[in-house]
Amino acid sequence: MYYVYLLKNEAGKRYIGYTTDLRKRLADHNKGGTPSTKGSTWEVAYYEAYASEQDAKRRERRLKNSGQARRWL
Repeated sequence: MYYVYLLKNEAGKRYIGYTTDLRKRLADHNKGGTPSTKGSTWEVAYYEAYASEQDAKRRERRLKNSGQARRWL
């Protein structure tokens, strides 16, 4: 299973990504394992599950390009 997720931090910034292990990926973000999310505490604001990696990548790309995620949060 692949997850497309939206994270939000205490300052209201957002991050969109995809992963196969959502809990582990959130922990990585909060430990500073990802440079673009370093130094903040993040929480999952929204996620979707997909059976194929290709579908998850396509959805992530659409969310990042359309700005649709900004309207949800």
